[in-house]
Amino acid sequence: MPQNFDPNQNYYFLNKKDSIPVVFIHGVGLDHQMWGDQVNYLNEFSILTYDLLGHGKTPNNKDKLSLKDFSDQLLGLLDHLKIEKINLVGFSLGSLIALDFSSHFQNKVEKLILIGTTYKRSAQERALVLDRYNQAKLNKPISKQALKRWFSDEYLDDNPKTYDLFMNILNKKPEDHKNFLKAYELFANHYDDLEAIKKIDRKTLVMTGSDDIGSTPAMSKELVKDLVNSTYIEIKNGKHLCSIECSDDVNMNIKKFISN
Repeated sequence: MPQNFDPNQNYYFLNKKDSIPVVFIHGVGLDHQMWGDQVNYLNEFSILTYDLLGHGKTPNNKDKLSLKDFSDQLLGLLDHLKIEKINLVGFSLGSLIALDFSSHFQNKVEKLILIGTTYKRSAQERALVLDRYNQAKLNKPISKQALKRWFSDEYLDDNPKTYDLFMNILNKKPEDHKNFLKAYELFANHYDDLEAIKKIDRKTLVMTGSDDIGSTPAMSKELVKDLVNSTYIEIKNGKHLCSIECSDDVNMNIKKFISN
């Protein structure tokens, strides 16, 4: 079976083909299941998806989490699987991890793809994220709010199975909720390391949904200014999870970027 655990109990799915693996990093509160459309579309490539620390089936016993913890998690997984070079795809928190990993282990990254990335948040934008984090700390239900930000109403109405899947992922048991809060705290309080980002020279594709109100097109355009070898593509009518709602456009752009 391609699904397994490494010695550190990191849960992963590996579809091994004769190509540089495409590694997908999911967002906060989610798990590897968010990449189903990409795994199916890119089935000619080696694909590696996994659950971040404290997400899905991967445990976490740390009181606080840092980007280094997540980068070290990925490094350990690659070492276990004896993978030397990857194409790296990150979404939201996963994009921040991908940037951190690339800044420290650039020799392992062939190409970099960032979807729905926060960058240079304003004070107001930061306050909105911190408010949502504080609501989650108080155990106030935020799942339906999240789905409203991540998908259009029309998509949710037309795709009840996707709605149910994400509600199931987001509505967590008490121990899973504690781990979610640790990752959410990191995401909410994150400040970009501008100097580290400017040193990344990997060929990079930055994608954002045109209607993403949290990781805005303006943020992605700022990021492209600071990534020396990057290109920006805006996904028309996409919200935060454009990788699912607008999967045809996103998948086509990923495949074209990796293949060229």
